Amino acid sequence: MRALPAADVAFSIGESKTSQPVADAVVSLVSLDAAAKPAIAESAPKIEIVQRDKSFVPYVTPVRVGSTVDFPNRDKIKHHVYSISPAKNFELPLYAGEAKAPIVFDRPGIVALGCNIHDSMVAYVVVLDTPWFAKTGADGKAIIAGVPGGRYRAEVWQPRLKANTTVTREIAVADAAGAPIAFALELEKDNRKKSMLEVKGGGYK
Repeated sequence: MRALPAADVAFSIGESKTSQPVADAVVSLVSLDAAAKPAIAESAPKIEIVQRDKSFVPYVTPVRVGSTVDFPNRDKIKHHVYSISPAKNFELPLYAGEAKAPIVFDRPGIVALGCNIHDSMVAYVVVLDTPWFAKTGADGKAIIAGVPGGRYRAEVWQPRLKANTTVTREIAVADAAGAPIAFALELEKDNRKKSMLEVKGGGYK
């Protein structure tokens, strides 16, 4: 059986009530055909989540299982980074400048980040067991490049999705090479300024 050609898969994510584009949505593809998963590239890109102006930047960071993330503090004050999420429970005690050691995210799931000193500091690491993923920009668009042909489960997660759910849909890459795949998400109010460290269930389902 001849393999189907690879294609770029485009997504367009909007809010169901307002039709406004949705930023910081993580889109991913899970193969429904192949049993084996591609290995992680040996030359993995350096990933940083920076502490700046009493915020984590970026707000949402998608990574593949096994990725290493650095947490440099670019503020003039100290921060204490931690997570109590089931997918990764860790703590970086109060520090300034570079953290003593990077964190390896070795289990799939949603990891909520916080600072013990500043409750308003919240961010998310989305740890994925697939190499095919991307994050939407301010225009609500994202592209996953070079996806092998076949059947996939498309998954979308965003911090404001109700009950920490994941929206899914089955697609065929051969059929998805044209118009962007559109998702309309039911989102809750943006409470980013409040402490939202607890992620219900802590999973990515």
